[in-house]
Amino acid sequence: MLECDHLHPPDPYNQIVEAQLRETGFYYVSQIGVIKGQSAMITALIERWRPETHTFHFPVGECAVTLEDVAVILGLPTNGLPVTGPTMSSFEALEAECLHHFGVSPRKNECRGSFIKLTWFRGVRDRIVLNDVVSMQMYVKCHIMLLFGKVIFTDKSGAGVHWKFLPLLRNFGQIIQFSWGSACLAHLYRSLCRATRVDCKEMDGPST
Repeated sequence: MLECDHLHPPDPYNQIVEAQLRETGFYYVSQIGVIKGQSAMITALIERWRPETHTFHFPVGECAVTLEDVAVILGLPTNGLPVTGPTMSSFEALEAECLHHFGVSPRKNECRGSFIKLTWFRGVRDRIVLNDVVSMQMYVKCHIMLLFGKVIFTDKSGAGVHWKFLPLLRNFGQIIQFSWGSACLAHLYRSLCRATRVDCKEMDGPST
């Protein structure tokens, strides 16, 4: 029998910010942690995946991961604004965006191309003194970026997150208005399609 292994518990956060976390729509996904399936199960599913239809083809019929699954399992909003925008690759732009959000920016050795190491976000988050609304919102933004890197928009390394999401977090009250669930599902579909290639060794994406 193939089973899923719950390997990593949810990233802990200060309970003081729970109201702000709920306000963004990321409260439920923050309770899940990282669930990884056994490689045999993942491989079996990938072999049944058809990129043309974005469905799994089984002997008993077809099956697909849907927006409803994303909403039920991760609790992410599936209606609203599209998660899109320009993707800039310059370190200067990355630095300016981090300064705008957090008042500090990562060093080059804390980045990998356009990806910022999760350890940097965790360090910034844990140093924030939660004494007003602004500091609480800053804390929640760091936590959301950690969720992006560990659960929702994971890459193969599992150690970083692309900074392209930061501009979408500028208006704190508007964060919940984005269809994060749709973007998560699209990322999963792309990850599954890439995994079907003969030269692909590992799969990224929200395997939860």
